[in-house]
Amino acid sequence: MIDVIVAGAGPNGLMLACELALAGLHPVVLERRREATGEPRANGIVGQAVRLLDRRGLHARLSGTDTPPQPLPAFVFGAFPLDLTMLADNPHYVLGVPQARLETVLAERAAELGVDVRRGRDLVDLRQDTDTVEAVLADGTRLTTRYLVGADGGHSVVRRLAGIDFPGVTHDRSVSRSATVTVPASFVDPQTGGLLVPGYGLVPPFQHTRTPHGLIAWAPFPNRPALLSTTEWPAAPQTDDTPMSLAELRSSVTRVLGAELPLTAPDGPGLLRRLTSGNTRIAARYRDGRVLLVGDAAHVHPAIGGPGLNLGLQDAVNLGWKLAATVHGWAPEGLLDTYETERRPIAERVVMSTRAQSALIAPGDDVTGLRDLFAELLTKPEVTGHIAALMSGADVRYPADPADPLAGRTAPDVTVDSGAGPVRLAELTRTARPLLLDSVGAYAEIAAPWKDRVDVVTGTLHGTTASALLIRPDCFVAWSAEAETGATVSADRLRAALTRFHGSPQAPSSTSPYGLMPPTLTPES
Repeated sequence: MIDVIVAGAGPNGLMLACELALAGLHPVVLERRREATGEPRANGIVGQAVRLLDRRGLHARLSGTDTPPQPLPAFVFGAFPLDLTMLADNPHYVLGVPQARLETVLAERAAELGVDVRRGRDLVDLRQDTDTVEAVLADGTRLTTRYLVGADGGHSVVRRLAGIDFPGVTHDRSVSRSATVTVPASFVDPQTGGLLVPGYGLVPPFQHTRTPHGLIAWAPFPNRPALLSTTEWPAAPQTDDTPMSLAELRSSVTRVLGAELPLTAPDGPGLLRRLTSGNTRIAARYRDGRVLLVGDAAHVHPAIGGPGLNLGLQDAVNLGWKLAATVHGWAPEGLLDTYETERRPIAERVVMSTRAQSALIAPGDDVTGLRDLFAELLTKPEVTGHIAALMSGADVRYPADPADPLAGRTAPDVTVDSGAGPVRLAELTRTARPLLLDSVGAYAEIAAPWKDRVDVVTGTLHGTTASALLIRPDCFVAWSAEAETGATVSADRLRAALTRFHGSPQAPSSTSPYGLMPPTLTPES
């Protein structure tokens, strides 16, 4: 029997499959496409998912450098520039790789981990009972699995077959047009890389620019064609279903800027896309028995601000270790249900953020007045910091002990020195195992009954005020101890956290359910 079937070989499905494989399962990924399309979609990864990829050893593959992720000094929110240099603790990371490249790297990693990816397999039906799910494919093949996860996008077949409603709103108020283009060199500002448009002025790069007539965004990506996008709010809904042309985009640019911009198509395949409607929806539930949803199958929203991959990849990593623990049989009661209770509120905050940005970019004098006020607010570091945390997902706190200041939050970028030199947390979390970091040597013995599931590393901790940290496989803190905390109290809380997230203690098995150990530092037995 298959441990888990993942429907969909996009970034979220592949990330989930990798997490399951790291946890010792043997997932099968079903993908209806015979080959990866390479179709331009997301242009980068925004937010805490960048740090997450680093903590799985994937950031270097994607960025082409061994340099750890660095916060971005500037970003945009609702067509406002965000000056992130004013923040003492900037949480906003961006990795500018196209989605096609991300899918390639995740597919390579999945192959290394032995994940069975079956392309050209179209799921058409499913049936489940209390113990299994039967997946029926278009060619008549029937596969039996313990769990089935839909990572098959906003039009999810899995969601429909499971009978899960997808409430929300669809609108046709705006028309967005995007294309990969080239422009004459004389129209490019050599200092900023922005567009110098006679009759209008400068269109800055990599941010939305709002005018009284619409929105424009210019993205001159290095080593690949530039992307130009517009958004307009026509008086009547658009019914034109003919393929978009470059001439159509030129006309749109002229209307938005009130000036003409010469555009030509780049050499080779490119993007020409028109979107005449938008969806904001969250699944009525993320789980139906043994069927679960991740990523766009669970939630869709406007793309403004680039939150999609940040949300979906973290869905996958949150679900992966909980589903693996359930299949292995040591998950505590209700652990799998915390996937939805933890992740649904995050989707709701993303919906709030994208709706707010959509309102701020809309046309009209009233919106202009709102923007004038908002511009004043963004001069305050506390406001910019709040928005940066919202957009990056750094403000996430899962339900946790309110007396523990770190529990429920993403783990800080600590280093551990056990005498052989400092080691980054990102080097210790690549195996996706639970991890106890102990700077005082007082907690390893407490965690010993869980040693088949939890690794222990002792050494001096840098980058945190905590003397010890229990880190979940998704790199969120389950428990922390401050140096001044009473040892007995801390020990009791640690046992409670170990039991809550990793089940009852039991005699170590001869083979770890994960089968892998952290690199560089050897966990104590």
